[in-house]
Amino acid sequence: MTHTTTIESLGHKGEGVAIIDGQRVFVPFALPGEQVALTMDGNRGALVETLIPAPNRIEPFCPHFGTCGGCQLQHMDAQSYAAFKTELIETALRQVGLANKVERFITAHGAGRRRATLHARKDSAGYMQLRSHNLLDLDACPILVPALKRAPDIARALGAAIGECDISVTATNAGIDVGIRKAAKGVRVEKLVPLGNELGLARLSLDREMVLLRQQPTVTMGRSEVDLPIGSFLQATAEAEQVLADYVQAAVGKPKSIADLFCGIGPFALRLAETAPVFAADSDRAGIVALYKAVRHTRGLKAVTAKPRDLFRDPLTRFELNFDAIVLDPPRAGAQAQVKEIAASKARHVVMVACDPKSFARDAAILVQAGFMLSDLIAVDQFAWSVHIELAATFRR
Repeated sequence: MTHTTTIESLGHKGEGVAIIDGQRVFVPFALPGEQVALTMDGNRGALVETLIPAPNRIEPFCPHFGTCGGCQLQHMDAQSYAAFKTELIETALRQVGLANKVERFITAHGAGRRRATLHARKDSAGYMQLRSHNLLDLDACPILVPALKRAPDIARALGAAIGECDISVTATNAGIDVGIRKAAKGVRVEKLVPLGNELGLARLSLDREMVLLRQQPTVTMGRSEVDLPIGSFLQATAEAEQVLADYVQAAVGKPKSIADLFCGIGPFALRLAETAPVFAADSDRAGIVALYKAVRHTRGLKAVTAKPRDLFRDPLTRFELNFDAIVLDPPRAGAQAQVKEIAASKARHVVMVACDPKSFARDAAILVQAGFMLSDLIAVDQFAWSVHIELAATFRR
């Protein structure tokens, strides 16, 4: 049965919200103020037709938009898009009693995403269709960097050889790095080696174990060239990494000592070490090894001390936090345990980067309650046309 209704607002997942018989119904790809025809399945609506479009609706640039589950927001003009993502951050802060506003919204799509995960099956490869277990067999994805143009074909070739799996692709200085995960048990590695060679991959791994290495994948960070360990974290776009690093360097200023916590392979530590000694810590052991190697091969850096440490279970204690500035860039779960120690320490200057507004707001509230002032809040949009947003802020006691 088709319903005709008006979209009232936008939900935090970028879906239009309609009120039908007193119930909120979530309608992907619909915008506030639009009159639409939709079908319903519980509180989920499916857009059948946009009868009266909103003035801020634009034509999506990708032919797969609306079917593919990869992007949610290509139908919004730039102003509405920035306002929606800004509101995600400000709402999360309001919910913990903080009234800070985003001071700058920075578009950091750059040349596109340098990493992506595709699903592969025997006969197809691509992203999942929206709200579905059906796979959209993808010919091309315009939001990836040009170097990953072959990604769907690579995923298809691997899917044809080994069946259903997830294929992570990363564009590196050495070429394409591919990681296979969630494959069926008993995949024969000897079958994968000639295929990896034929596809011209820099490296191929299966469940984080190396299968083939033709050339060591590296990425450039500041003055350094860093080996990329299998499965280590990398910002989605090179542009966003640079924007965030510039922010961190400016916000840190000229301290005598810096701690870089959740440091990964060193996108901040390697740049910060150009001006001051850095203590770096992360649970990713391979990432710490890669950071150390990069430091050894880069001229003109101050001392970098890097330690593998699980900052969720074993945060630096208030007695260890004797640094002029502390930089944090935790994963989606945030840095609650570490932030509590910072709040109880004598630390006076913290710069935090985050990829989840809710966990960021929770952690920010702990610092503010401990006497820190939150300032210079920025939004960095690297997850183009999705509902994810990166952010950074400075805290001073």
